[in-house]
Amino acid sequence: MQLSMPQGQTEIRHDWTNEEVQALFDLPFNDLLFQAQLVHRQNFDPNEVQVSTLLSIKTGACPEDCKYCPQSGHYNTGLEKERLMQVEKVLEKARKAKETGSTRFCMGAAWKHPADKDMPYVLEMVKGVKELGLETCMTLGMLDQSKADQLAEAGLDYYNHNLDTSPEFYDKIITTRTFQDRLDTLHHVRESGMKICSGGILGMGETATDRNGLLIQLANMPKQPESVPINMLVKVEGTPLENAEDLDNLDFIRTIAVARIMMPKSHVRLSAGRESMSDEMQAMTFMAGANSIFYGECLLTTPNPETHRDLKLFKRLGINMEQRISESDETQEQAIMNTLQKQQDDQFYYEA
Repeated sequence: MQLSMPQGQTEIRHDWTNEEVQALFDLPFNDLLFQAQLVHRQNFDPNEVQVSTLLSIKTGACPEDCKYCPQSGHYNTGLEKERLMQVEKVLEKARKAKETGSTRFCMGAAWKHPADKDMPYVLEMVKGVKELGLETCMTLGMLDQSKADQLAEAGLDYYNHNLDTSPEFYDKIITTRTFQDRLDTLHHVRESGMKICSGGILGMGETATDRNGLLIQLANMPKQPESVPINMLVKVEGTPLENAEDLDNLDFIRTIAVARIMMPKSHVRLSAGRESMSDEMQAMTFMAGANSIFYGECLLTTPNPETHRDLKLFKRLGINMEQRISESDETQEQAIMNTLQKQQDDQFYYEA
């Protein structure tokens, strides 16, 4: 099936079929990346990347049985559970994130859904981070409409709730909540007026058709997610997927490119798994249309490239951070590097 190259302003579609998506994946690699780059340039500055920091505000003992997750209470991964973090401690970490160049601060809690007793603290976190001038994002598990409305009223910009994989493969990975549960939460988020951050994880043993299905579910939503994280499975000892077969790097890059074509105006985020990626592979994902990353030393509970490594890579590639402070590049970069030098031995970031 031959797909024409995009011309002019990219149309957003909500009627993608499996045959069309497979045709994209079947393109010669160079042709696919060229098409993705055309779409990317029509909608974004090709040399800017949005930078977020992710913090775990409540770690471990999650009642869900997601087979990839070290925070699940169903598996023994050696992770120590922690209570909900104090509001001021969260705000302290948000200040540090801003100092190192992040424009969005994302907070994650290992819950099936937030309890009523925890909501006042969560809402204060949102308000406090907003007052610092950062965009806010949270991932707290499932939401009903009431809690979604409360978060929106507090000023939460984004809510993250990944679909993880295709509907067909979903129950091979998670049994404690359904795929429809996830869709319902995203519906509540949209109804509240918040933006959606939703993507998936590659390398969990899914088929190519499952990767098609994940992207189709995301792209065919009534309104496509503003942010689409594409994660490479981080295999953690003690989880059922600790011995999963590695995904081919080129298949991962292809998925980034197809996501860019299908969701032309979404930020496609290179998320978990970056620690194992070479600079060259990351550069290829940016060329394929990725234009957002998490940085800091951890993503919730799994490793992530250190911030100074990301800045060095950005400099080598000529990439700027999106929505930078209105100073000269040299002034802003020097301020960030000075902050990093002072914090070199701190363990400030966590995967949420």
